[in-house]
Amino acid sequence: MQKYLAIFQIRFVNSLQYRTAALAGIATQFAWGFMEILAFQAFYRVDPSSFPMTLSQTVSYIWMQQAFLALFMNWFFEPEIFNAVLSGSIAYELARPIDLYSRWFCQAAANRLAKAVLRCMPILLVAFLLPEPFRMSLPASLPQFLLFLIAVFLGLGVIVSFSMLVYVTTFYTLSPIGTRLIAAVLADFLAGAIIPLPFFPQPFRTIAEWLPFASMQNMPLRIYSGHIAGHDALTGILLQIVWLTILILAGRRLMSRALRHVVVQGG
Repeated sequence: MQKYLAIFQIRFVNSLQYRTAALAGIATQFAWGFMEILAFQAFYRVDPSSFPMTLSQTVSYIWMQQAFLALFMNWFFEPEIFNAVLSGSIAYELARPIDLYSRWFCQAAANRLAKAVLRCMPILLVAFLLPEPFRMSLPASLPQFLLFLIAVFLGLGVIVSFSMLVYVTTFYTLSPIGTRLIAAVLADFLAGAIIPLPFFPQPFRTIAEWLPFASMQNMPLRIYSGHIAGHDALTGILLQIVWLTILILAGRRLMSRALRHVVVQGG
């Protein structure tokens, strides 16, 4: 366990160095957040009672989404992992006395968490100081906030374990581009990254909420905004644990099968 914590720490500290990229990301996320809120505000002005979330809940959802975008973005993958498989340098990884799945998992989680740490505080600080209706709200209670924190880390685990499945498919394909595009589009849409899941039509929403994608950003953001609370929040967290376990077990099994047949050519 100590060696994987060391890998996590090294990757985390290394990713904290990219401050210029973080500043550019903060500016982009502010612009995108304002555009989303203005778009939703236009619809709410027509008939606020017809929407499943209040405007305040939607605003909090959007700002939290932008603040922790680096944590939740499904289209972000580690180029280093893809290159290791495609170039054959994975042979060096296999020669090391560590579990490859755990190494990649720690690396991906650390990079996402470091990027989120660099970007989240400025966005949250400004979002709390904005005038209505752009102002972000605090959670309804301390227990609600604690449930949010638990859901955030479980959501990170689900996202990384889903990404691991994409990495493993690279062993079977000549190029990861197709798999990456399909996985990113599907996961972003069904995780509530484009439109929050409560705004989906009811039959489709019922199905989407049971899929692993709903255990990514959908659950923590809805818990924070107050749209999910109490028993429903605990049920959602339990579902996150179930999907995290399933995805990790599936990823480990697929990687084990892939590594038994991996062939590295070259001098």
